[in-house]
Amino acid sequence: MAVRHRLIKVPPQTVWAVLADGSRYAEWVVGTSASRPLRGQWPQVGASIAYEVAIGPVHLTNETVVRRCEEGSVLELEAQAGALGTARVAMELRPWGEHTLVIVDEHPLQGAGGTLHNAAVDVLLQLRHRAMLRRLAETCERAEPNGRPTTAAAGPGGGDRA
Repeated sequence: MAVRHRLIKVPPQTVWAVLADGSRYAEWVVGTSASRPLRGQWPQVGASIAYEVAIGPVHLTNETVVRRCEEGSVLELEAQAGALGTARVAMELRPWGEHTLVIVDEHPLQGAGGTLHNAAVDVLLQLRHRAMLRRLAETCERAEPNGRPTTAAAGPGGGDRA
């Protein structure tokens, strides 16, 4: 089971503002080099963004669709990864004092990812989630309450996306 959590030291509305901005997806999703709106108004149900994965000189474009949204607390996505299939990625935000507990739950749904899903794959997903939640925390913690980067923290080019 690929479930991981992290305490992010900002209020839930700051974390939500980052999640609700589809143009910032590549800032915190590991493996993604760019994102852009595709359909609808992110994060409304049915809205989607296109995202790019760069593997050396090869650039693959895939899509992520919002399947469930409870504004401010739950965002469930279906990430499409070409031949690997699709995965359900659910994020829950819980107020934790003045901070936010973010819980990520990811499971392959269809395609090769679903067929080959096992404990070893879950270990890899856990490692990916650790990095993803670290990046999300860094993005949120350098943001103002509206989720936009602060001028001093972002620096030229919008901040470090490593």
